[in-house]
Amino acid sequence: MPAAEVHEHAAGLTWTEANAMARSWHALRADGRVWLVDPVDAPGVADRAAALGPIAGVLQLLDRHERDGAGLAARFEVPLHRLPAALPGTPFEAFKVVDKPKWREVGLWWAATRTLVVPETVGTGPAFAVGDGPVGVHPMLRLFGAGRLRRWEPELLLVGHGPPATGAREPLRVALDRSRGDVPKLLRKLPALVRS
Repeated sequence: MPAAEVHEHAAGLTWTEANAMARSWHALRADGRVWLVDPVDAPGVADRAAALGPIAGVLQLLDRHERDGAGLAARFEVPLHRLPAALPGTPFEAFKVVDKPKWREVGLWWAATRTLVVPETVGTGPAFAVGDGPVGVHPMLRLFGAGRLRRWEPELLLVGHGPPATGAREPLRVALDRSRGDVPKLLRKLPALVRS
């Protein structure tokens, strides 16, 4: 497993692997409790997350992001919420990002911290951010867009691939506006991504 960099932010912690896919996962601290989002059980992750407060649950926001969520939920004896339609008793608003037979994705909006969590549709890692900004639309969605994300104006954007983006309102808007126009840049960058 590649080494992961830890990012501290207003919502908690994010781990990002140091490779082209830049797989990321999060520990969100809300109301004295911690929620693990699409977690990977890498060395030190569970201890660092638990140091933020009691683990309240594990959230799987993308159908194919099983990662280590079930194992961590069992270890902490907390529920695993797979593609939650709602999360009562939390400050998170769950919403559908993509709802197709082979791609089901749920996002989270945390109004108090202006945090948007999007596991796959947008990212900040090298495979996503191919244009002029730090945020990019998933390569498979560039031609179709990600219009459901336009209603949010996040200060903090947490993604499933790449480090957190702060001051994210404008970079997210630019990424959504340029998703089709950046396809040629993505195609030019693709060989380097495949090699890494």
